[in-house]
Formats: sequence, C-alpha cells, structure tokens
Amino acid sequence: MVTAQLIKELRERTGVGMSDCKNALVETNGDMEAAIDVLRKKGLAKAAKRAGNETGEGKIKIVIEGTDAYIAVVECETDFVSRNETFEEMVSKFIEIRKTTASDEAALIIAEELKASEYTLKVGENIVIKTLTKISGAVLASYVHTNFKNAALIVAKAGSDVEALKMVAMHIVATQPQVLAPTDISEETVAKEKEIQLAIMQEDPKNATKPAEILLKIIDGKMTKFREENALLTQQFVVNPDQKVKDFIGDSIENFYKFSI
Repeated sequence: MVTAQLIKELRERTGVGMSDCKNALVETNGDMEAAIDVLRKKGLAKAAKRAGNETGEGKIKIVIEGTDAYIAVVECETDFVSRNETFEEMVSKFIEIRKTTASDEAALIIAEELKASEYTLKVGENIVIKTLTKISGAVLASYVHTNFKNAALIVAKAGSDVEALKMVAMHIVATQPQVLAPTDISEETVAKEKEIQLAIMQEDPKNATKPAEILLKIIDGKMTKFREENALLTQQFVVNPDQKVKDFIGDSIENFYKFSI
C-alpha cells in the first residue's frame, strides 16, 4: 500500500516531486528502492543520487512589500551554485509562489514540485527549501548579509524609523540575540545556565572558602548579565558600543526573526 508517509520519504530521499514519487511507488507496489530505480530510469537519476548530499551553502532572499515580508531560505551544496543565475531565478520564483499562495504549507508543496520538475537536474546539486514563509507587521525592516547565508527581519510598531530598524537588523545578524527582552528568556534556560555556572565556581579553588550565600549572590549577578547579553534590547549596540540597542531604537520593535544557512 502506498501511504502519504512513503511518498514523503521518497521525496526527501530523491528530491523528486510528490506526483512522480507517488507514481513510482504505485508502479513498484510501495518498494522504496525499486521506486528510486524507476525514477532514475525516467531521467531523474542525478537528483536521486545527490539527494542525500550535505547542503552547507545556499541563499536567503527577503522581499518586503508594504506590510508583508516574503522569505525564502534555500540550501545547496556549493557556493558556486548558490551564486549562479539559475539558482537566483529559482529562489525568486519561490518568493513569487509564496506571494500568490494562501499558506506556507501550500506554497512549499508548489515550490517543491517546481524544484523537482525544472531545477533539480538543471542545478545538478541537492536542493533543500529550508524556509518559505510570509511574515506581516505594521513596519518591516530586514538585513541580509553579503554572503546571503545570514539574515534578520524585524517587525515594528507603526511609525517606526525603517532605516534605524535596518541598522538593528544588521546588529541581530552580527550578535545573534536569542530573545527581544531579558524577561523573555525562560526560567528553565536560566536555571540550566545557573547550574552550569555554579558548578564552574565550585570547581574553582578561589571559591572554596566563600560562604554559600556569597556564591549565590555572585550567581544571581551572572544570571542578570546572562539575560542581558542574550536579549536584543539590552545588548551593546554594534554600531555604537557606548549605548544599548534599546537606547538607540526605543520600544518600537515588536518581534524579530533570524534566518541562516
């Protein structure tokens, strides 16, 4: 019996479109390896052979139109391919698909079919669509690093300064904050870090004679610093380290997103 899970697994292994995967599995009565052979015989051998290859390169593309941002994160095997015109064309088509599709899930299905039918063989490498999404907000600003492998998108309040937000987006790519504000870091994360720091301190001979309450006060100070260093608004601003991000941008940022390859 050919199940949706089998079709999904074959698509993941080969990079071939869902309809072709389904037909191959039907033809082989659900035999995965035989289905791969069928796809190879139909001219998709190159895709099937490369589908398992590691994808450490690629391109991130962000297009902002009014209050909507469209993001595509697409991986491939080599920097050479990620910078060629065919790959750029493909990524741009993925963006256009997301613009005209009702949901991320529906857009991904269409993009995967396009990838399999038009680009897998043409590109000649394993291609992975890591992200294809739409994010909306009153004011949007983004920054994509010159290597196209790291990017950030900021959602801000109406009336926010877009150019200032772009500078903060660049800061996000540089420093990789985990949350917006210190209070956004979960107690579970803080407890884990506290346990690690306490163990480190207890191993230090210099702390052997210090009372437990003193060590706890030191740890509390470290946890405050931990929260601040991992929160965007309380980080030192890379453009001007003499001020924190919140001093530069105020309370205009509602959320931010990071993308990477």
